[in-house]
Amino acid sequence: MYFLLRHSSLLEETSFRGRTADFLYLYLFGVVSLLTVDWLLWFVAIIPMPPIIFLGPSLSFMIVYVWSRRNPHVRMSFLALFTFNAPYLPYVIIGIELLMGQPWSVFNVLGIFIGHIYFFMEDVYPKYSGRRLLKTPSLLKAILDQTSGNE
Repeated sequence: MYFLLRHSSLLEETSFRGRTADFLYLYLFGVVSLLTVDWLLWFVAIIPMPPIIFLGPSLSFMIVYVWSRRNPHVRMSFLALFTFNAPYLPYVIIGIELLMGQPWSVFNVLGIFIGHIYFFMEDVYPKYSGRRLLKTPSLLKAILDQTSGNE
């Protein structure tokens, strides 16, 4: 949960400053996508496993992935042993978990997958096509992004 809180606040302070509706839409997209993919994996039985009950780790990895892709030049350090650029953070976390003997987790990969879809649809595709595939609903913007002139 540390990663979720830390990288959510970093995203909110940088990429989504003054865009509360877009930030909420990121979470809504993540939650709905994770639930849909989880249901499809369970229903189609691509991976023989019960449905994932708690998708918190997947949501955390999605947020970490989006933050790391939006901050490609940030240098990070792991216990002062080695440094790496931010886009490698999700994979470094997975590598450390594997080195610590934790079993391979579909949670992490699912979060990275959904984060990549969001990043592509929100940041990459519009640069090449000029069209945004993910638009925050105007109702959400009207409710959350309104500024009052009485302040």
